[in-house]
Amino acid sequence: MAKKGVDAIRRRTYFHPMERPQELKTRARKIIMRLRKAYPNAACSLEHKNPLQLLIATILSAQCTDARVNKVAPALFARFRTAKDFAEAPVAEIETLVRSTGFYRNKSRSIKMSCRAICDKFGGKVPDTMEELLSLHGVARKTANVVLGNAFGKNEGVVVDTHVFRIANRMGLTNEKKNRDKVERHLMDFVPRKGWTEFSHLLIHHGRAVCKAPTPRCEGCPVEALCPRAGVRVSGVAARS
Repeated sequence: MAKKGVDAIRRRTYFHPMERPQELKTRARKIIMRLRKAYPNAACSLEHKNPLQLLIATILSAQCTDARVNKVAPALFARFRTAKDFAEAPVAEIETLVRSTGFYRNKSRSIKMSCRAICDKFGGKVPDTMEELLSLHGVARKTANVVLGNAFGKNEGVVVDTHVFRIANRMGLTNEKKNRDKVERHLMDFVPRKGWTEFSHLLIHHGRAVCKAPTPRCEGCPVEALCPRAGVRVSGVAARS
């Protein structure tokens, strides 16, 4: 094969220099099948009863565990039940209730401003399109994808949180080390659209149970045979990346 042809393949592959897009797509589907068997009940771990609660819980989950958010949420949602309640609340009162999630001042401001926009522009209802959600203060693609996929059943993208970002690189599904939006686009290329939301849940559960940072438990991993363990150190030596 001419050098130009080899370079073209390398530019569009992530697992191995000679793994073509169709091969990567096939491997990704095998990974999904095995993770489904390992985590049959994988679902969103942020407790919520409606789209508004999920939106706010997702904003609070930034650099915070879902478990911590779930501890804070009941009192918060008992005090404020609608977007209008949050929009009219003194920001200091919101801050008091969400303080333990970290970065509480910024999060409280985002919640209040987002809810104000929901009231002013969307009739008090959380919008159900990517464009409209991204217009809300403090809402980026990750949060929008969480809400669309879990509250509205719409697969508009792949949620790329810290677990998904880490594991996608380890599994060789992307070689992007910095930009999460690029990682999302790579995953959207190789994961069937109908499974985008589910795929995120599977990787998140796998990240919490097995593929942890900084040291994954590769022995006995359900996808060990399909994973190059890119960047994983074994006996002090970095694996292929």
